[in-house]
Amino acid sequence: MATRWCDVVVDSADPVVLARFWSALLDKPITGEGVDEVDVAFSDGQELVFVAVSDPKVVKNRVHLDLASASTEDQAAIVARAVELGAKPVDIGQGDVPWVVLADPEGNEFCVLTPR
Repeated sequence: MATRWCDVVVDSADPVVLARFWSALLDKPITGEGVDEVDVAFSDGQELVFVAVSDPKVVKNRVHLDLASASTEDQAAIVARAVELGAKPVDIGQGDVPWVVLADPEGNEFCVLTPR
């Protein structure tokens, strides 16, 4: 029997704020919202689930999201949109690479890739 991933769970100081950032950036709906958990759904039933935790983020993520782009102009537009929504460019030691590394409003790193 084959299996598939269902959810990616993200620890968050403020799940509502972080879920709204990702919902807007990915243009995906929030499908569940409570004080301690907010769900952002994808079309195939998979979700990003933001859950409340009290401990702060202190190190680089061991898992991060990569966002696709269709062209160099599209990559720049995605980066601009992310920054407009509250992301910040970060240097995690990536050096000179063709993708852009950003951090969401709580400091979780993600990449906006060049077209592949």
